[in-house]
Amino acid sequence: MQSDQQFNNMSRESGEATEVNQEMTSDSASQINANEFGDEATQPGGAQSEIGENTATPNVDNGVTSNSDNAVDSSASAATTAQIESLKAQLDERSSQYMRIAADFENYRKRTQKEKEELDVQVKRNTITELLAVVDNFERARAQIKPQNDGEMNIHKSYQGVYKLLVDSLKRLGVSPMRPEGETFDPNLHEAVMREPTDEHPEGTVLEELIRGYYLGDRVLRHAMVKVAAPPEDAPPVEEESQPDEDNG
Repeated sequence: MQSDQQFNNMSRESGEATEVNQEMTSDSASQINANEFGDEATQPGGAQSEIGENTATPNVDNGVTSNSDNAVDSSASAATTAQIESLKAQLDERSSQYMRIAADFENYRKRTQKEKEELDVQVKRNTITELLAVVDNFERARAQIKPQNDGEMNIHKSYQGVYKLLVDSLKRLGVSPMRPEGETFDPNLHEAVMREPTDEHPEGTVLEELIRGYYLGDRVLRHAMVKVAAPPEDAPPVEEESQPDEDNG
């Protein structure tokens, strides 16, 4: 009895196991077939959709994108060209302004340099002109004073040394004396203060320099005061040549 019962139990358990195995097998097979069918059914459609997206859509987008890119490039190029032209115009204007300013500054520099030189010359002229009176007094003393003894000779040599020092200083400043004796009177250089009738020299000849004239460089610092030759008083007047009478001729 026990053996029969155990056999039935084993048979029942083996039968349940067999049914479970069959159900698992059938379920797995059906799932596998369903999955394979589903994959086969869905893959063509997915591939076709991907192909459609890759073919149709980019064609439209590429055309629009290329046109918009060309428009953007042309507008950017035009803007760059306009900016370059504007910068060139500004550069030309600044260059012209710089050249005008440089020319004005150069003219100003030359003008101020010339004014400075003229001012220096004028100051030098005024200073030296004041010193010429001292030189004149030294020259009068040398011409008039005649030393009679050793003491007077020592004094004479002393102030003549001062005179020589003053003359040397004026020479270093560019001062040089005129030597008008024997020359023809020139109003640009000489000032006639006396006239002496004579037949030994032509009229207008400078006979004597009364007050010495000086140059400062190539300019007249002081006109020389001179005595000028005049025709002799007893000379017969020059008669004008009579013109023949046309009526009597």
